[in-house]
Amino acid sequence: MTQETADRLNLLDWPAAFPDWLDGETTRPDGDAAKLTSGFPRLNGHHRGWVEAISAGLKHPAYLLRSSRGGAAGYDQTSGVLPLMLVKGPLFGRFLVSLPYLNTGGAWAIDAAAAATLVDGACDLADRLDVRYLELRHERPVENRRLNHCRTDKVHMRLSLPESDEELERLWKSKLRSQIKKAGEYGSTVHWGRLELLDDFYRVFAENMRDLGTPVFSKRLFAAILDRFDGAAELCVLRQADKPVAAALLTHLGGVTEVPSASSLRQYNRTNVNMLMYRRLLSRAIERQSHTFDFGRSSEGSGTYKFKAQWGAEPHPAVWQYYVRQGNVDAMRPDSQGNQRLIRVWQRLPVWLTRLVGPTIVRGIP
Repeated sequence: MTQETADRLNLLDWPAAFPDWLDGETTRPDGDAAKLTSGFPRLNGHHRGWVEAISAGLKHPAYLLRSSRGGAAGYDQTSGVLPLMLVKGPLFGRFLVSLPYLNTGGAWAIDAAAAATLVDGACDLADRLDVRYLELRHERPVENRRLNHCRTDKVHMRLSLPESDEELERLWKSKLRSQIKKAGEYGSTVHWGRLELLDDFYRVFAENMRDLGTPVFSKRLFAAILDRFDGAAELCVLRQADKPVAAALLTHLGGVTEVPSASSLRQYNRTNVNMLMYRRLLSRAIERQSHTFDFGRSSEGSGTYKFKAQWGAEPHPAVWQYYVRQGNVDAMRPDSQGNQRLIRVWQRLPVWLTRLVGPTIVRGIP
């Protein structure tokens, strides 16, 4: 494509000025599929539902940068969009992120020029809001001189799904099949639903986050996701003797089933309930006619990486780019020495207390 005019940038007001096509599966910014494969494609984080749910659930102000171009008719062609949120809390300062909670976001653009224009606008907004840094959760890098830090130490683990459950099982080694079979011996029951399962989901999720040493998100976030996505988001809860012991949130968007949050209780690890849960999640994705199951990000070679790889998931790039204005990006990482001490303290707190104070803390972490 010949760029007839330079891209023009607009900062749109939330939510009234957000374009309607962010709601659905239509191919925008303007252009055909071939054009998007050479540009920066739409990711799940670019759906309006995610922007609305995260903004409402975490109470973060949302912004949308839109680049446009055109010829004699004026700037009538959308060449890219970039959703952003201002993350701020009482402990860590201010950050501009695309997008918090999710693993993806950043620029969705028809070519490198439009993507660079969006990033320039995001850096300007970061200056205006006086944040510590701008974080863009890309899957391929955008070339821009103002981006001064990059993280590629994690990868997205994704499984290409066959058309049937039977075909999926044939891909697995005998050890995996035997672990799933063993899980079935403990009488676990599997339940699917939405808001009626939220309390059970959150009970498991909050306890697991405490055990990991991580502040828990508010229940309001998950309620907002279920509300904004309606039938495209659901909960899975596994119970043993009527007690919830494992739970997951699923979204089904654009042929991709994603698990943004999943947990199981440690004292039930011996029952392989987590294996049974993921077996049911994969079956559900095939039922929903998804072509891809997204397990989320992992560090290469880690325990979670190996867990996901055993199901057949393969690594895909995660390129998180930064415009750092103050401080050090690595200071926010959980494996830093200071944060490791905080994690050990958090793991000793009662769950009820982490549910009370955790949401206020975690909403300020990018």
